[in-house]
Amino acid sequence: MKAFWLTLTIFVLSQSAFAQIIEDSLLVEGYYRSFCYQKPSHNTRGGSLVFAIHGSGGIAREFMKYTSKIQDKMAAENFLLVYPQGYKRYWNECRKASTAEANQIDINEEAFFTAMIDYFVERYQVDRKKVFVSGVSGGGQMAFKMGMRLPGTFRAIAAVVANMPTAENMDCVAEGKPIATLIINGTADPVNPYQGGEMKAGIPLGTVVSTDETFQYWAGLAGYKGKPEKTILPDPIPDNEVTMEQFTYKKKGKPEVTLIKVVNGTHGRPADMDFYTEVWSFFKRQM
Repeated sequence: MKAFWLTLTIFVLSQSAFAQIIEDSLLVEGYYRSFCYQKPSHNTRGGSLVFAIHGSGGIAREFMKYTSKIQDKMAAENFLLVYPQGYKRYWNECRKASTAEANQIDINEEAFFTAMIDYFVERYQVDRKKVFVSGVSGGGQMAFKMGMRLPGTFRAIAAVVANMPTAENMDCVAEGKPIATLIINGTADPVNPYQGGEMKAGIPLGTVVSTDETFQYWAGLAGYKGKPEKTILPDPIPDNEVTMEQFTYKKKGKPEVTLIKVVNGTHGRPADMDFYTEVWSFFKRQM
């Protein structure tokens, strides 16, 4: 799995007086794979690396707006956010039924993420033991894939509005090792059905299991049994019929596995919470 860096940054744009957005590419197994990130204003040595992955059909640069509330924390809390770009806007996740070209030609996503980690370790001296991966929708599917395929590479994963593929739709061979996992799903999601079933997206993606089955898959790998601890989360917008419940398995010596159930939440960013604030809070707890 060889990767070669381009000798120059492809694109640098001043987003504000204090921030630059850098776009760069790596040649991975014959394909140029791109990503972008905000040039850090702080010394990142020993810091965390957080991948934020866009959904199916998305653009990495546009996905940056979803993490705006935590971007300002990067210097104080010493982490670096990176936004990978899917091949022709899509990912080769674990959904066998996907007709995306990335899936059809079997793009090597594991090699891409491994190469990006090497890039940021060498260029910014981030800590290889503090690498996290997160994503929304198809990006959440990618987070699941990284957790299944490279559990020793990432400290934790977070998937938003995503369920695991059903057995007949599973296109990955899992390592079967536990990893800290956060899932945030809405019960009224028309694209990623909370109770499982056929995904309704722009292209065929096949079927997924329910959120509870997804949650129990990761909890089972970590060795948890019985019922998780349930917490009713604050309701900042009480008149919109959306509420949030948190279910957590957490025990010393085992990775935390948490589900945030957004009751009446749909597909996308819930109005009642900034989900990337939740994602980063979860990641911090794993260090």
